[in-house]
Amino acid sequence: MSIEVVNITKSYKSFTALKNVNLHIPEGELVALLGPSGSGKTTLLRLIAGLEQPQEGRILFHGEDNTNRDVRERQVGFVFQHYALFRHMNIFDNIAFGLSVRSRKTRPSKEEISEKVHSLLKLVQLEGLAHRYPSQLSGGQRQRVALARALAVEPKFLLLDEPFGALDTKVRQELRRWLRHLHGKLGLTILFVTHDQEEAMELADQVVVMNEGRVEQVGSPEEIYHHPANPFVYSFLGRVNLFHGRIQNGKIKLGEAEFETDWKDKAVEAPAVGYMRPHDVEISVRPPEAKSARSVQAEINHISLLGPIVRLDLKRLDTEEVFEAEMSRQRFMELNVEEQSIVYVTLHNVSIYVDSQPVQTHRPARVPLQASV
Repeated sequence: MSIEVVNITKSYKSFTALKNVNLHIPEGELVALLGPSGSGKTTLLRLIAGLEQPQEGRILFHGEDNTNRDVRERQVGFVFQHYALFRHMNIFDNIAFGLSVRSRKTRPSKEEISEKVHSLLKLVQLEGLAHRYPSQLSGGQRQRVALARALAVEPKFLLLDEPFGALDTKVRQELRRWLRHLHGKLGLTILFVTHDQEEAMELADQVVVMNEGRVEQVGSPEEIYHHPANPFVYSFLGRVNLFHGRIQNGKIKLGEAEFETDWKDKAVEAPAVGYMRPHDVEISVRPPEAKSARSVQAEINHISLLGPIVRLDLKRLDTEEVFEAEMSRQRFMELNVEEQSIVYVTLHNVSIYVDSQPVQTHRPARVPLQASV
């Protein structure tokens, strides 16, 4: 079941939660709504579910307008962050609830309900726990019960609101793998809300990045990470270094580092900002054999040993901007550096924006660097 959101606007008194949002979710995909608190993710999810109504716009399921349909008519499975299980009911009755409260005409027989519940318990790997109560289960188990209850009514699609947000890191990682496996088995369209970038990138087929009630970018995890549409998307998806400079005569100057561009109006002079991931910072203890326009000197302020990864806090000598570099422990041992060491830094894969618009730069040939061992 595909979902299409067309020109949706939703306000609460003087606050506009969604501003003319358009979105298409293909059938059978696992899609993440990703963004900071207040970006409109949960509001959009609730509108799709029918729990709220928009001021403007339409919501279509498989091309059919469902904007004004009641939540019960939409056949939506909805899972909340805090499970919302009935504490006085055992696990069997919690899962069976949506089936048992149907009208007599549509309600399955007791035998059919029992068969359905036990098959779902097997699906969510909770066989043998049917007669326990929610208080007797772990957080991860309770969340799987909530998912089984949502699946019991055979929804057209599944909506998850921060489904793993209340769980600890290890349980979240286990449930991510489990949900991905479940999606592969069922083939349902699943839309989930998260503010966790790692969760979205690991789970989703498509990621919808939202900010201040608008959709900033839609794409695969690979696309939005490596080709962000704007500075917000770049900075929201993982650690990032910012370098400030200007565009002059068609060239970007970030301190001593210089970048050739395709900027046509050579007369334009304006502030520019370069964005760069810490793992793209290349460090050497010796200057490049050939002069590189993208190389600068920096001082190591702090070294953090993080298991197999080493993170360096650096300060550029030309601009005094502080930035980060990440490398493997093996590479760090090869460099043989310490705090207050002066190193040579080459800036690779810098994304540059002028007035929030991306600027295409020419990529020079990679300069070979020597390092002490």
